[in-house]
Amino acid sequence: MAALSCGIAPPEPLEPLEQALLARSRALALHLPAHGRGHGLAPGLVRLLRRSPGSWDLPELPAIGAPLLAEGAVAAAQRRCAALLGADHCWFGVNGASGLLQAALLGLASPGSRVLLPRNLHRSLLHGCVLGGLRPLLFDLPFDAATGLWLPPDPAWMERVLAAAQASGPLAAVVLVSPTYQGQAADLAAVAAQVHAAGLPLLVDQAHGRGEAVAAGADLVVLSCQKALAGLAQSAVLLVRGERLDRTALERALLWLQTSSPSALLLASCEAAITGAASRAGRRRRDRAELLAQRLRQRCHRLDLPLLASDDPLRLVLHCAALGINGLEADAWLIERGVIAELPEPGTLTFCLGERPPGALLRRLPQRLHALARALGGAPLPPFRRPPLPLVAEPERPLAEAWRAPAELVPLAAAAGRLAAEPLCPYPPGIPLLIPGERIDRGRCDWLLEQARAWPGQIADTVKVVAS
Repeated sequence: MAALSCGIAPPEPLEPLEQALLARSRALALHLPAHGRGHGLAPGLVRLLRRSPGSWDLPELPAIGAPLLAEGAVAAAQRRCAALLGADHCWFGVNGASGLLQAALLGLASPGSRVLLPRNLHRSLLHGCVLGGLRPLLFDLPFDAATGLWLPPDPAWMERVLAAAQASGPLAAVVLVSPTYQGQAADLAAVAAQVHAAGLPLLVDQAHGRGEAVAAGADLVVLSCQKALAGLAQSAVLLVRGERLDRTALERALLWLQTSSPSALLLASCEAAITGAASRAGRRRRDRAELLAQRLRQRCHRLDLPLLASDDPLRLVLHCAALGINGLEADAWLIERGVIAELPEPGTLTFCLGERPPGALLRRLPQRLHALARALGGAPLPPFRRPPLPLVAEPERPLAEAWRAPAELVPLAAAAGRLAAEPLCPYPPGIPLLIPGERIDRGRCDWLLEQARAWPGQIADTVKVVAS
């Protein structure tokens, strides 16, 4: 009451989200964004964020411009970033890689056309098919029974996929994910050559990469600035190279799917992430991070901790199944002890070390992983059974129609023969075992039942199917 009598108002209580964002944590944060709560942010962004709060929150003033305008600072920054990455053109996006993947897809294919998509596609591509009236043709991927992971396709695999896909009708484009969430990359140059020999453009979802797909020959490449670069969440870029696409159609799709009031801060994040990575100081920072990651791997190997090979030196993937541990249980155990991974799966646990790995990483992570192995480890888990997916498959009922149709929940055991009404991904990040409009055949139904018994709580005992 004394404060009130002096005319001093009590401090405003923190709102729940504000409180969560301001909370300090001593946990070893090995998750995205790759800047690690700001410690590894691109220097250009750090300089900007040190200015007066909100001073950078500006509209599309003539001097600033916007991604689709030919003049202004944004246009100049896009030209510079395109040159740095070897692209003909670059567009910044503020709706993450998701929004740019959708725009790229709509810029490549007209309504009613078929697009060849991998089973490990990001869900935004399915949403793009709905928005653009496209027909998704999904192709299966190589599978590793020891880890339960899908792998990038090699040229021999893609040859079979392209032959099967084109035998059933014309295609408008091919999409590939490389690298994967776990940092495993395809032979992009070989695959791009195959796709081009088939007379098709190639879109590469490189949200977890750094633009290598451009030099490998991809026609369109989408980068996320927060997953393998030092930018903010929601900042992303679309890169274009070659003559196999219609730039006017791409800009039209970007106009449809991007906000008319883009955040200047997120646009600056795109520029800072790319130019920062290409700078001499940025290369030194990356070299230091990769050296630390190499030392971390050596320490883990000395403790007999099984790690998977990765094409991304800053992704550390623990092979939990080899230790006899479910990756989701390992994740829960580690969180209680102050280590937060990016991605738990039944057979693996993926850690994102980031552009500036935490200082305590070399000491704490091997200790915690060794303690995990002692506490929960045992005989290796049995091999994972590959789900019975066709090499290529198109939904029997149009994707958008099935997704919007009246649906009902039925017991999983009674779902065989019905049409799926929503995507079904058994565990994160999930390979779509079913997408809306696909027939739930007996083989996939039995596989799901088997997995539900093997991994309790990971697969629902009901599935949503089209009612009619």
